[in-house]
Amino acid sequence: MKKIYIIFSILITAMVYTSCVNDLDVKPTDPNKILAGNLGDDPAYMEQTLAKLYASFIISGQGDGDADISSSDDGFFITMRALWNLQTITTDEGINAWGDVGISDLNTQTWSAQNPFLTAVYQRLSLSVTYANDFLNVTAGNTDPAVVKYRAEARFLRAFAYYWLMDLFANPPFTIEADGVGKYFPEQIQRADLFDFIIDELKAIEPDLGEPGSSYPQADKATCWMLLAKTYLNAEVYTGTAQWDECKIYCDKVIASNAYSLAADYRQNFSADNDRQHGNNEMIFAFAEDGLNTQGNGGTTFIIQSSSDATYLPAETFHGLTSNTNWNGNRARKDLMNILVDTIAVYGNVPVPATDPLFALAPDKRIYLGQKRSIDIPSPSSSGDFGVGVYKFTAKNHDGTEAANYSPTFASTDFPVFRLADAYLMRAEALFNTDKPGEALTDINLIRERAYGDDSGNITVGDLTSDFILDERAREFYYEGQRRTDLVRFGKFTGGAYVWQWKGGTHDGTSTSSHLNIFPIPGDEISANPNIKQNDGY
Repeated sequence: MKKIYIIFSILITAMVYTSCVNDLDVKPTDPNKILAGNLGDDPAYMEQTLAKLYASFIISGQGDGDADISSSDDGFFITMRALWNLQTITTDEGINAWGDVGISDLNTQTWSAQNPFLTAVYQRLSLSVTYANDFLNVTAGNTDPAVVKYRAEARFLRAFAYYWLMDLFANPPFTIEADGVGKYFPEQIQRADLFDFIIDELKAIEPDLGEPGSSYPQADKATCWMLLAKTYLNAEVYTGTAQWDECKIYCDKVIASNAYSLAADYRQNFSADNDRQHGNNEMIFAFAEDGLNTQGNGGTTFIIQSSSDATYLPAETFHGLTSNTNWNGNRARKDLMNILVDTIAVYGNVPVPATDPLFALAPDKRIYLGQKRSIDIPSPSSSGDFGVGVYKFTAKNHDGTEAANYSPTFASTDFPVFRLADAYLMRAEALFNTDKPGEALTDINLIRERAYGDDSGNITVGDLTSDFILDERAREFYYEGQRRTDLVRFGKFTGGAYVWQWKGGTHDGTSTSSHLNIFPIPGDEISANPNIKQNDGY
């Protein structure tokens, strides 16, 4: 299905500021292990070690029981799984029924610096930065064209990790390869300065990356442009100054490359054959998942399993998995349903009828929702039988068949990070905010024509508002881990301008404090590093 990551051990510290390696000039005791001291012995070692850096975002470590960061449940705190939680169940888009420590706090925007999911994301993103720094140190000075490209990819992944640290925590500790590995306390970088670093870094590596569409699932020039566009899209949040024109420039580059096209059917982006090798040219960058060779309870496996239940959305029927299924945790709040489904237009001024449990009558074919026991959620920790089920991701191929690398337990569906649809909708937002609504309309209607199958869902300039753009992003990207960032950018994540069920801990939702737009630096970090100041309000 896609390139399979072969994971090797690399001798680097787990956390750069707490460990010390006295001797990196070592040889492997096992020929199947790659250590820092022998990384240059074989050019293939460098690619295999780079694979470890990619995999650090999507699996826990070398395998079950051998996580890079130990925890009570290795799968619980995989980077993309924990990050998805921060981006989704803190919003109108999702809510989780489980009673594990920290989940209720995310459901209701009542978290503290001790929340374990915040700690997990913070530590794992910092670990990916450390892996990248070590790789760059070991490969420094190598002029082999392949290694130059690998180094650019490592720098991209470091920038990607720093992007999320900036977005979520604002002012994290900062290290680069020149700082080396050892026991010391990194200095804290301010958000606006980290923004500048990320922008400069991405522009510097662009020439050394592969051409658009040439390296999937590894980063290439278009991947770099998408992260630049995403960073500029949120520039006002990160720096206080909007940079819409710059956002548009990099969206234009992606679109004009002609290396990508919208999938004819929206669902292909979330099926086991959603990769470019199977002809889905909408996918720009993803974290590759393989049910046989990249196993773990994070990524799309987590989204699929946690969204399944035995009664309403059984995994074996809707998602294509038959083992370890129906965790019955995540579901959407009714507020997302109200954005995705124009219930009055479809059903009239009556409750959604039980005779259409999957909203099949809705003309927008991006809707993969299911009615459960009740659309209303009586408490934040109510059973997963309450709320609106989501079955957007599947472990089946787009045509319903099993993937060649099918596993009954783990999905082979790549976790989408950047899709071409986002380039169009980011550009539309940039155009709208620079007083070009007509051009923005063209991009939005292109996305809606794919959703409706024709121009019946097209809108006019008179329909185009800031709220419509935010809602259109929800319709296109729900459950892809983008919602919190979008709501913050539009001023709707905290405060009372927009509330949803159980926001702030009340049934009908309530206003929350603006300091929650940024998560706290985990308490363990504040205690351990005297150079780190806690974010305001915590």
